[in-house]
Amino acid sequence: MRILLDAMGGDNAPDANIKGAVAAINQIKAEIILIGKEEIIRKKIKEFYKKEMEEISERLKIKNATETIEMEDGPTDAIKHKKDSSMVVGFKMLKNGEGDVFISAGNSGALLAGATLLVGRIKGIDRPALAGILPAYKSQLLLIDSGSNTNCKPINLLQFAQMSTIYLRNTFGIEKPAIGLLNIGTEETKGNELTKESYKLLKEKSPELGINFVGNVEGRDAFSGKIDAIVTDGFTGNVFLKTAEGLGKFVKRTLTESFAKNVLTKICALPSLPAIKNLKRAMDYKSYGGALFLGVNKPVVKAHGSSDETLFEYTVKQAEKFVENKAVDKMIEEFEKDRER
Repeated sequence: MRILLDAMGGDNAPDANIKGAVAAINQIKAEIILIGKEEIIRKKIKEFYKKEMEEISERLKIKNATETIEMEDGPTDAIKHKKDSSMVVGFKMLKNGEGDVFISAGNSGALLAGATLLVGRIKGIDRPALAGILPAYKSQLLLIDSGSNTNCKPINLLQFAQMSTIYLRNTFGIEKPAIGLLNIGTEETKGNELTKESYKLLKEKSPELGINFVGNVEGRDAFSGKIDAIVTDGFTGNVFLKTAEGLGKFVKRTLTESFAKNVLTKICALPSLPAIKNLKRAMDYKSYGGALFLGVNKPVVKAHGSSDETLFEYTVKQAEKFVENKAVDKMIEEFEKDRER
């Protein structure tokens, strides 16, 4: 197996990308190919580890790419004109079978455009979507769309629910995942036109598509552990995602500062340290890696734009599992069956 990693994409590139790959390489069986400016990558590895790349692992390799797609670049123009960028080179390698999964923390719009134009959509899917994993009570929560489609139609949300069901069943072994529609209330009549029409469509089509649709879900109930996935448009989903991440950071920071306030609070914290560590671990979104881009013909993973080396490490390990579980292959099979029916 070969994991393709865009070494030049993201706010902390290439340092975090390289360090994350090196941290992950001895925890996985796959080969990692760092895509980017070879001279810079080799120089960074020498600087960080005082040794050549070949001394770190024979499974860590480089594919040279002379250009970089920046965050401010227009998505489609960047894909069409920066043909030797680390992202485009990665997509072409994935499409040509030179890699099994592609990871990038770069420009989200360009990633969407590249995955759709260069790798291609699964037949029957109108719009691919980012499916991010968040921690929930004694479980995890799949959020789709996490930010790739800011304007959606009801058919898109129906397909997001269908893709979530297939993904959770085949990757996490959840036979009948509970799928909810993110809304401002649980009543069927609540929400804007998109959510109201989506509710009707989900209610009508879920039985024949094998979706366990449980109705509208309010944001406060999303992490209850009773919901396996929530579907929404990419604009709302991205706001929800970043709010949840920010709240997690706020809770961890406040808790740490409260116990470190003075000698007495430090002494009081000692018996609670195991519980505090468990809480921090449960709220750490980094351990869940990136978001799988569901709906395209090959596995594409979007890492957080602000990913540090730890998040890249987890994302690389997560990507290996995506390939091993054949998540994309099984989704192609399921949508092929739907077309036949």
